[in-house]
Parts: sequence; structure tokens; C-alpha cells
Amino acid sequence: MTTPTPATDVYFDFLCPFAWRGVELADVLRQERGLPFRLRHFSLVQGNHPENPDRKAPTWWLHEQGAGEGEPFQRGSLRAFLAAHAATRQGEEAAWRFTLALFRARHERKAELDEETIRGAAGEAGLDPEQFARDLADDAALRDELGGELRDAAALGVFGTPTFALPEGQAAYLRFSRLTRDPNEAQDLWSLYGEVLRSGAGIETIKRPR
Repeated sequence: MTTPTPATDVYFDFLCPFAWRGVELADVLRQERGLPFRLRHFSLVQGNHPENPDRKAPTWWLHEQGAGEGEPFQRGSLRAFLAAHAATRQGEEAAWRFTLALFRARHERKAELDEETIRGAAGEAGLDPEQFARDLADDAALRDELGGELRDAAALGVFGTPTFALPEGQAAYLRFSRLTRDPNEAQDLWSLYGEVLRSGAGIETIKRPR
């Protein structure tokens, strides 16, 4: 029996255009190169909240925010995460299709993360609408699932998106300057990223001057 290749976790937030580029890259690599990735959620709203000076020990959690509380972008962020968890109940491929559809609606078409946009992304992803509606109504369970992911992100020390956590334990935030859906270019970027992480050089930050 062949042992499955462990997946790389990709932590993302629907609010972030850099995370969108990272998820698009991961999707190209999994579709065209067979590399396994797992979608994981990290909240920039939570990470930047004034009550959370220590990102590894948050006291304010997004999944505990009331449905009508917070600024519009906070409500949209929570709504998007819960919808993504509902989509996951229709399978991993459904989760990827929904995630990409919602990212593209937000960052290509500049749509708000509101209920209409989420319904549109679910339709674009080919989700069963009745099941999606039932799963969205399971609010408490969806919040518990999201809370588990946010706790995992906090334990890892995630601070930005996208953050890729390799199966061997190395993890880093990688900010993409542009979007690519070309398999060869995506593979080159991913190979370079892995080489830096595994090199033992201890590189923490590379930032170009503007």
C-alpha cells in the first residue's frame, strides 16, 4: 500500500489579496503537479485586534464574535470563514472550488463578502444549494470548527497570509507580488520557497525596497 504524501497546510484569509495568490498557486500545484495542500484558516481581524498583543495567546477570537457585531469587514470575514466550513462538508474538492470562487469574487470582481456573494460563489462552485443552506444553519458547529483552526494557527504563530506550513514542520509567510496560474512558474516558485525553508540558512525576512 502506498503511503499518502503528507499535505502542506496553507493558512489564508479571504480579506487578503496575497492569500488569494497563494491559494491559486497551491491549486495549480495540486491540480497539475499532484502536490497535496490543505486549506486552513487564519483571521487577520483576530491577529490585528487590539486585545491580542500576543498572537500566540489571543484573548479575542473571531469565531466568538456575535453575528451582528463588529465592523462590516469583520462580519464579512466571519461570514466567509463559516461558509467555507459549510462548503467543506460537501468534500475537499468542493471546498477548493468554493474557496477559489469566493476569492475571485472578492479580489477580481471587488465584491463584498456578503450573503449574495457567498451564494454566488456556492453556485459557481457547483455546491448542492439545499445542503449548503442546511450546513450554513449549523452555526454553532461551524464556529467550533473555525475555532479549532484559529487555535492551531495561534499555536503555530501565524501572523500573516498566506502562511505555508510544510509537513516537516517548517512554516513561513510568503507574500506574492503577482498572481500566477502557470504550472511551470508555480513549480519554480514553490521549489525556491522550499529550498529557502529547508536550507538551514535561518532567513527570516526578505523585503524589496520600493
